[in-house]
Amino acid sequence: MPTVCPTCDAQVVLPAGTELSEIISCPECQTQLAVKAVGDEPQVEPAPAIEEDWGE
Repeated sequence: MPTVCPTCDAQVVLPAGTELSEIISCPECQTQLAVKAVGDEPQVEPAPAIEEDWGE
């Protein structure tokens, strides 16, 4: 089942095997989206900006 991009309202279909917290791109506006729910009612939100100290 598709969901909607919160930035541009485009339809976003999660690829098979998508997992929670995975980062995907909107096919229309290329916004990076974080997956918040999968299954019958998938949900996405804009991904957080990468901070300078991530991964340290």
